[in-house]
Amino acid sequence: MPKTMQIHERVRRLRAFYREEKRMPGYAEMLKMFGYRSKNSVYGLLQKLETLGYVRKTPQGKITPTSRLTGSIKLLGAVQAGFPSPAEEELVDVLSLDEYLVRRPEATYMLTVNGDSMVEAGIHPDDIVLVERGGTPRNGDIVVAQVDGEWTIKYFHKDRKDRKTVRLEPANPRYKPIVPRQSLVLGGIVKAVVRKYR
Repeated sequence: MPKTMQIHERVRRLRAFYREEKRMPGYAEMLKMFGYRSKNSVYGLLQKLETLGYVRKTPQGKITPTSRLTGSIKLLGAVQAGFPSPAEEELVDVLSLDEYLVRRPEATYMLTVNGDSMVEAGIHPDDIVLVERGGTPRNGDIVVAQVDGEWTIKYFHKDRKDRKTVRLEPANPRYKPIVPRQSLVLGGIVKAVVRKYR
């Protein structure tokens, strides 16, 4: 196997193929996909993926993806957030959280939040934010930015009259807005927040 490609990169490519084609690639497709020269390399990769829980073998010997590769979770309908109503469990669809939350996987990364400056925006300490690189933020977008050498997450605001003046605003009255003195590097726009309840 080529040593330059890490296992997470192989998994990412397999996920992208599965999303597009709704099936696992065949041996010939994997040879091309990963730049392998022999089917033995593909076989070795599949064994490693099986050990890590990304694929499994059926009793007939067929390789199928697990939910760890596809990210699929059953979507069972809707639930009232207002007044309670009778609920019936019905399989509506199968949903991949990656597919639901991530529009551009190649440009998206995750960060764990420290601090409470964005609590009124619903972003709390230990939440995970999904951040997408490459976009141009609009006023009111939540961004991850490096301000004068320090990274932070805040609301983005550009002055309408003086288009050069950028202000980063917290969502907590205990904190003051930040105006860059020397440098501002945008790390991306926050697209989603994930919170795990213990």
